Amino acid sequence: MRGPLDGVVVIDLSRALAGPHAAMMLGDLGARVIKVETPGTGDESRGWGPPFVGPEEDPISTYFLSCNRNKESVTLDLKSDDGRELLTRLVRHGDVLVENFRPGVLDRLGFSTARLRELNPRLIVLSITGFGHDGPEGGRPGYDQIAQGEGGLMSLTGPSPDEPMRVGVPIADLLAGMCGAYGVAAALHERHITGRGRVVRTSLLAAIVGVHAFQGTRYTVAGDVPHGQGNHHPSICPYGLFACRDGMLQLACGSEGLWARLAAAIGLDPASEGMGTNRERVMNRDRVNAAINAAFADSPLSDVLETLARAGVPAGEVRTLDRVYGWEQTRSQGLVLGIDHPVLGRVEIPGPPIRFDDNAFAGGRATHSHPPLLGEHDASVRAWLAERDREAAP
Repeated sequence: MRGPLDGVVVIDLSRALAGPHAAMMLGDLGARVIKVETPGTGDESRGWGPPFVGPEEDPISTYFLSCNRNKESVTLDLKSDDGRELLTRLVRHGDVLVENFRPGVLDRLGFSTARLRELNPRLIVLSITGFGHDGPEGGRPGYDQIAQGEGGLMSLTGPSPDEPMRVGVPIADLLAGMCGAYGVAAALHERHITGRGRVVRTSLLAAIVGVHAFQGTRYTVAGDVPHGQGNHHPSICPYGLFACRDGMLQLACGSEGLWARLAAAIGLDPASEGMGTNRERVMNRDRVNAAINAAFADSPLSDVLETLARAGVPAGEVRTLDRVYGWEQTRSQGLVLGIDHPVLGRVEIPGPPIRFDDNAFAGGRATHSHPPLLGEHDASVRAWLAERDREAAP
C-alpha cells in the first residue's frame, strides 16, 4: 500500500523545518518527494545539533532525521545553468513544488509564479514565508521563536505575564507545515475539477494566529487581553497540573458532571460556596486548586490516577519522552517507526499522526524510507527525468 497520494510527485525546494515538514506529511501519505539540496552542504538542518549520531567524520543530525523521512535527495545549484535546467525538468514532470524562500528570491532565480505556470499549468506551488507574502512586513525572514513571540503565543505561555515562554518544539514551523500540507491536499482535489494548479500560501505568523482559538476571541470579542498563567486553563477549573507525593498529574474537569465526580472522589462538597459552578471556580481558582492539591499531597501518583480512573475523571501523568516512546499505547498507534538507514542501521524515528480505516499502516503506506543521505538519489532521479522526457517527446 502506497497511500492515498500515490502517484503525486512533490519537488521539495524547502529547507530547515516548515517546508520540509509539509513535504514529509505528503510523503507519509504516499507522494514521491524529491528533496532538492545545495551540493556539498545540503539542507541547513543537516548541521543542526548536537545531538549527532553516526561516524565522527561525517555525523548525522537527529534534527534532520525528524523531518525528512520518505524523501529522495538530489543536489543542484540553482545559480548554475545545469541546476536551473534540472529544476526546469523537475517542474515539468512534478505535481507539487514546496518552497520557503523569502518573497522574491525564487523570482530572481528565474522561477517566478508565471514561469512555473508556463512550464507546468497543472503545478501546485506551496509557498511558506515567515510573516506573509505581502503587507508592510512581508519580507521579514521567518524563524520559529521570533514568530512565536510576534504572533502572541509566547504571551499566552509561561507562569505569569512577566515570564513569556516559548513552546518546547518549533510549533510555528510545524503548524505552518501542517497548514501548507492541507492546502496542497485541497488544491490537488480542485485540480481534478479544473485541470489547473494554483499557489497555496501560508506563513509562520498565519499558523500561530490561526491557532489562537478561544484566546483570540477572548480579545477580539470580549476585549480581554490574555496572558500566561502557568499550567491551569484560563476558562475552566479545575483543569491543570497538580502535585502528588511522588509526582505530578494533570486532570480536566470540562463539565459540571466531571466536577461532581472529582469532588466525590476526594471528599469535597461540589456545591460548597464559591465552587458550585465553573464560573465561580474560575474566580476562586487558587482556593479550588489548593483544596485539590491538599487531597493529593500524601498519596502516590499511581494511587491518585487509579482513584480518578474509577471515578471517570480524565487525568494523566506527565511523561518524559523516553517514557512516551516506550509506552505501548504510543507504539500501538504507529507513532514509532523502525527504519533501515544506510549509515546508522536499524533505528526508530517518530511516525506520522494519521492512519486510515482499519489498516495498521501509519500514514497509509506500508513501508517508510529513511531520511536520505545528501545526493543519495542524484543518479536515479536523473534517470527518471530522462525517461519522462522521452515519454513527453513529440
